[in-house]
Amino acid sequence: MKNTLNDNGVFVISLDLELLWGVWDVASKNGSYVANIEGVKGVIPSLLQIFASYNIKATFATVGFLFAKNKEELLASFPDTKPVYTNLKYNVYLNEIDSIGFDETDDSLHFGYSLLQMIMNSEHEIGTHSHSHYYCLEAGQDSKSFEADLQAAIKIAANKNIGLQSFVFPRNQVNEGYLDILYNNGIKAYRGNPTSWIYKPRRFAAEVLFIRLFRLLDAYFPISGMNGHTITKQNGKPTNIAASRFMKPWFKPLSWFEPLRLYRIKHEMTYAAKNNKLYHLWWHPHNFGKNLEKNISNLSILLKHYQMLNRKYNFTCCTMQEAAAKAT
Repeated sequence: MKNTLNDNGVFVISLDLELLWGVWDVASKNGSYVANIEGVKGVIPSLLQIFASYNIKATFATVGFLFAKNKEELLASFPDTKPVYTNLKYNVYLNEIDSIGFDETDDSLHFGYSLLQMIMNSEHEIGTHSHSHYYCLEAGQDSKSFEADLQAAIKIAANKNIGLQSFVFPRNQVNEGYLDILYNNGIKAYRGNPTSWIYKPRRFAAEVLFIRLFRLLDAYFPISGMNGHTITKQNGKPTNIAASRFMKPWFKPLSWFEPLRLYRIKHEMTYAAKNNKLYHLWWHPHNFGKNLEKNISNLSILLKHYQMLNRKYNFTCCTMQEAAAKAT
């Protein structure tokens, strides 16, 4: 393995674009979180605008279902081999497909091809978040159904002239046993988790309250350390462009602590820039679906800090695929 960041640090932003496919099993279509999903149609153009203003290139890891323009195309994209989760509530094919509309005009919670087109017309990378928001650590699924899901995502993207080279594991369920499958199907980069025990990949049921509490505290206080990473290359596997920090959305009950949270991120970014490390910030567009103005304002603060680090330390922004390409 070879360290590649000898001359400068690297700043990566990735966004998990999934709409309701990412939360259908935990959020009711009639619940309050629907407003977050509906807000994505305003979030994407706002992100593209602010990224252009600060010369940011990001990776949009997109659920393969969103490449479909309508239900007919979506149904045709399904793999023959589907996951058989022991817990049937995770099975999107059994529980969600029958309830969707025909296309984006009819159902903007499940379809978003117009959003994808905006990104396609930019300089950002489109990666994959699996085809069906596939849970790689849940009981019942296996490597055969995972590869079938991945190949379905690759195929529907190729039909839109998009080559997928970066992968983000849904729910951050990083399964190292599947890395060779990613590599053998042309994936060059994946987003691993931070190294602290509080971010260890787990099944959804294992995400117990005290772990979530530690993660919340870590957003404000340095529990997990500085989260700057070294990019290394491993033969026969995609390159780990490991996550550093989840960009939590603005939340009114905790708004008094926003300066502390932003200081924590800026401090980590500065550490990465000074020490030639990778710093990888990530979130979902739907996290900004409410309070968009406040969230964009916070992001602007961080991107201004990035610009300063770029001038002072040559801290360089790139996509996941570009960061992986440095590992040669």
